[in-house]
Amino acid sequence: MINVESQAIILTKPGEVQLGQVRLKDPARSDIVVAVRYSGVSTGTEKLFFEGSMPPFPGMGFPLVPGYEACGEVVEASPQAGLNVGDYVFVPGANCYHDAFGLFGASSKYLVTDPSRVSKIDSGLQARGALLALAATARHALASPGSQLPDLIIGHGVLGRLLARLTILAGAPAPTVWEIDPRRMGGALGYKVCLPDEDERRDYRAIYDASGNAALIDAMVGRLIKGGEIVLAGFYADRPSFAFAPAFMKEARIRIASEWSPADLLAVRMLLESDALSLEGLITHEVDAAQACESYPNAFANADCLKMIFNWGGVA
Repeated sequence: MINVESQAIILTKPGEVQLGQVRLKDPARSDIVVAVRYSGVSTGTEKLFFEGSMPPFPGMGFPLVPGYEACGEVVEASPQAGLNVGDYVFVPGANCYHDAFGLFGASSKYLVTDPSRVSKIDSGLQARGALLALAATARHALASPGSQLPDLIIGHGVLGRLLARLTILAGAPAPTVWEIDPRRMGGALGYKVCLPDEDERRDYRAIYDASGNAALIDAMVGRLIKGGEIVLAGFYADRPSFAFAPAFMKEARIRIASEWSPADLLAVRMLLESDALSLEGLITHEVDAAQACESYPNAFANADCLKMIFNWGGVA
């Protein structure tokens, strides 16, 4: 194997992050080794880990290597892996560490993983290749059997933007997007972004929440048509609850969109390869991974930061 150790971003406990050495597990015969070029910071789940507010989850613990968004080059592969050295791949994290929890585990210079977990992508995507997980998450929320495409999306972060782009790609009318932070109002591609108070509609058929704010459910119910659907597409630290009587009167349906499936990843990869789906304008901060300790908290605290990507090119 190329390296028995790797530099990685490590959450030692809530609120403390460092760039340090981790010991990698020996690859099995069919495993591949990936040299990560870029990894992303999730402002949903990783923020909860960093703040110490993540609800109990299987595989949790500290020290923890965070992240489920990485892309890079295959540097070791056996003939049966179906991949070649030099292939550029998306990796949704890896649990490959002896001395750290790998719940997600993508924020490392090297990853050891089963090849069935990775997806070969165009190297021309560069850092944007790390966004495949979010694109697949958006597609999963939209593609559930019997679901309706959104006519209202709440939150104009990366997930909200991808939901809107995919909705238009599917041939549906452009959705309305609510956003309360003026720094995130721009960047719409063919749809309207407005403050909630500027929107008078009360007949939405499908409202998708990409904000992660469980306190908004009552407001969403008030904007639904009778029999309409609310889709919780974010990750919620607080216990979601709602007033029953208004939801009863509306016969509201509430659906939870979970993590993406391999079919979702394949679908968005095909959209990217055909240039139908654009990932432009979603990465606002690209930072050298050597500066992770100073930069990591900024990914959560700075509303100007839609998506922070770490560049591992300068890390040995």
